[in-house]
Amino acid sequence: MDLSTLIPHFPTFPNVFLSSFISTVVTLSIPDSAGHKREIKMRKLDSTKVRPLKTEQLLHIEDHDFALRPGFGGSPIPVGIDVQVESIDSISEVDMDFTMTLYLRHYWKDERLSFRSNKNKSMTFDGRLIKKIWVPDVFFVHSKRSFIHDTTVENIMLRVYPDGNVLFSLRITVSAMCFMDFSRFPLDTQNCSLELESYAYNEDDLMLYWKHGNKSLSTDEHISLSQFFIEEFSASSGLAFYSSTGWYNRLFINFALRRHIFFFVLQSYFPAMLMVMLSWVSFWIDRRAVPARVSLGITTVLTMSTIMTGVSASMPQVSYIKAVDVYLWISFLFVFLSVIEYAAVNYLTTAEERKQLKKRGKASGMYSMDAVQAMAFDGCFHDTDVDMDLSPFPEPCEENETRTSQTNISNTDTPRLKRKRSLKGNVGRIILQNNHVIDTYSRIIFPSVYIVFNFFYWGLYI
Repeated sequence: MDLSTLIPHFPTFPNVFLSSFISTVVTLSIPDSAGHKREIKMRKLDSTKVRPLKTEQLLHIEDHDFALRPGFGGSPIPVGIDVQVESIDSISEVDMDFTMTLYLRHYWKDERLSFRSNKNKSMTFDGRLIKKIWVPDVFFVHSKRSFIHDTTVENIMLRVYPDGNVLFSLRITVSAMCFMDFSRFPLDTQNCSLELESYAYNEDDLMLYWKHGNKSLSTDEHISLSQFFIEEFSASSGLAFYSSTGWYNRLFINFALRRHIFFFVLQSYFPAMLMVMLSWVSFWIDRRAVPARVSLGITTVLTMSTIMTGVSASMPQVSYIKAVDVYLWISFLFVFLSVIEYAAVNYLTTAEERKQLKKRGKASGMYSMDAVQAMAFDGCFHDTDVDMDLSPFPEPCEENETRTSQTNISNTDTPRLKRKRSLKGNVGRIILQNNHVIDTYSRIIFPSVYIVFNFFYWGLYI
């Protein structure tokens, strides 16, 4: 029956408009001239449904239930994987994670998508067809965040071959955990891995494998990092067990990162070496120069504390000792011991001076008390016999003594001039004679022990 007779209001219904609807079969009972009812089947237009696209008709998408995996109820479907790493964007020691951008490609066969092709050519689609067919539900284990790039459109590609083989490709950036060990930091090598696994299908339904074996993992030749050198990339596979759902196939992308040490040599090791060597200068300064030796020791101690604080601020708060901690703490110990060394020298020197004064019968007199008090304030020993032996007093001490004896200026000018002339020519000999025996041994022991420590340290960690 003509459709125009059933719709009198639209006698000239356009065929173009009719092509945009899907019709359904309706049975009508119409009486004939003899009074008998006659059933006539006709098609009724359903405007709520849209006719499938030509590509969907070619792939028979409407004829199958793609909520089920291919070969449902039978053997597990094999899904091949290959990965091309585009870049390693960042590695964070504080958060213990890494960020990687990669191309993830899946290969499987779904006979429901097979189609006829005279030239045996494949068809390529974008992300709009993904929601209408079955695709593997691969996810990244231990991932913190990930996303599919969507500029200018979603970076998704689907390629279907006439025999039903499917290639599904994504461009993804993923941030995942990396369990790092900092016991050898910064002379360490970190091994990280990105793990892939099916979320819903265990090994009875889906079998993940590397498509081309060890060659399934490829990298860009220009991948480089500021603090690390990429030693190797490798692919491996294994099984993961969950008590509630069973065994799952898991794929691993393993890569080893060796840290560049030159940055830490400039920022930590070399300054620590300089501070330790600077603390040794105290052993060559006259033991009578209290302000000079004390200020030098305190400065080196504070500088070492600053270096150690800066290194700790950029590292995670781990509960074990790192290699850099060993070096910095040993260096700090050397600097601290140089301060303690002078404290011992100063104490023994003071005790020695008091014994000498007692032997000369001056320990109970006012002169002895004045000498000890003057030493406490200006750091200079005021010993008459030592003065006569050309001991190197600092200039402030000589000026103070000159002011206290202004009545005898004319008598003391000549001896002082002679003493100053003698000092200019015998400074080295006088310093050697007036240094304590502890300073003499420290000049040899401290550098020797520190060199031995460096020899064992670098030999152990490198």
